[in-house]
Amino acid sequence: MNEIKLHWLFLGSLINNIAVSTVWPLTTVYMHDALGKSLTEVGIILFLYSSSNVLGNYISGKLFDRHNRYILTIMGIITSVLISFGLIFFNGWPYYPIGLVLFGFTTGWNLTMINSLGTTVKMKSGRFIFNMLYLAQNVGVVFGTIAVGFIYPIGIGYVFMLTTAILIIYGISAILTYHKEGSIYPIKRDAMKKTKVKLPRPNWIIVTTFFVTLAIIWIVYEQWVSNMSVYITGSGIPLSMYSLLWTLNAFLLVVFQLLINWIAQKHDSLYFQIYFGILFIGLSFFTLIFTHTYTGFVISMIVLTLGEASVIPSIPALVNELTPVEVKGKYQGLTNAWAAIGKAIGPLVGGIIIDATSYGLLFIVCTITCVVIILGSELIARYSRKKVTKYSE
Repeated sequence: MNEIKLHWLFLGSLINNIAVSTVWPLTTVYMHDALGKSLTEVGIILFLYSSSNVLGNYISGKLFDRHNRYILTIMGIITSVLISFGLIFFNGWPYYPIGLVLFGFTTGWNLTMINSLGTTVKMKSGRFIFNMLYLAQNVGVVFGTIAVGFIYPIGIGYVFMLTTAILIIYGISAILTYHKEGSIYPIKRDAMKKTKVKLPRPNWIIVTTFFVTLAIIWIVYEQWVSNMSVYITGSGIPLSMYSLLWTLNAFLLVVFQLLINWIAQKHDSLYFQIYFGILFIGLSFFTLIFTHTYTGFVISMIVLTLGEASVIPSIPALVNELTPVEVKGKYQGLTNAWAAIGKAIGPLVGGIIIDATSYGLLFIVCTITCVVIILGSELIARYSRKKVTKYSE
């Protein structure tokens, strides 16, 4: 078939996430320490970054269903290269936050393009494709975060030199390998213009339910990314040891993804995989209620990572299964947009709870929230699940 080979999509996901992961880990540190901005100002910029990411996800998903996907993908990569190249020379205030917000837009654009192109590949099941794309993303995070740790002390300009070089490599790879007719136009454009495609109501109910579920999952998960750093260092554990937890997270994600892919071949249930993942994310916060030692934090991170590996790639796979080819790009863009919304407001929600009460109550709220969204999602989806129309496996 004249479609993009899976390994080229995986390579694109890997390279793109290496580039992205050289930027986001240093944002708070750089703006606070080097540019002298308050954490409130930093939080506002990060919110704008996430908001532009949502916009990039949504717009690219809509355009994906109507226009030449090859051109749209290359446009996104070229724009990313230009923004990153500009930040090599202009990384002071206000150029850095402006560039960061623009970079967030292209980050969302590129991620949706990769995931949406994954829906055009018919050689493997949607579950396998999205599991492997998520695996590639996390391997990219490993390499990107390691690289920025060594390069940032030399100078932020060198970080963006690396990011630009990596994105150029991605662009060359995409130019040479993504121009496949089966992936550019999976259906005839004339037919798309004549008919406005709508999801069957049962499909719409389930997809919308899991969009909201995904946003809530990321609100909970972001407590580990943001507020837990203060909690752990406040327990007398150095920041370097907190960073090591994320190295463990990235390594275990690779292991758990391979394990889950193997299990999925024998037990085929995306719903179970989603609920299993949410349960373990909740359990990671439940264990935090009782631990104040580094060993306990390691155990909590292992539990969190197992949950993450199970649920995060399963929701886009389910959305792919329940959406027709005419609107797959739109709904993959919405999937990423809902995730970005959760990431944007997660630190703020957690901060409000901590300031008003305590970390202990935050952990209890996160645990209960995970249980509630499992029950709520299942109650809403159970009736509709019997009547859904499946478009792809």
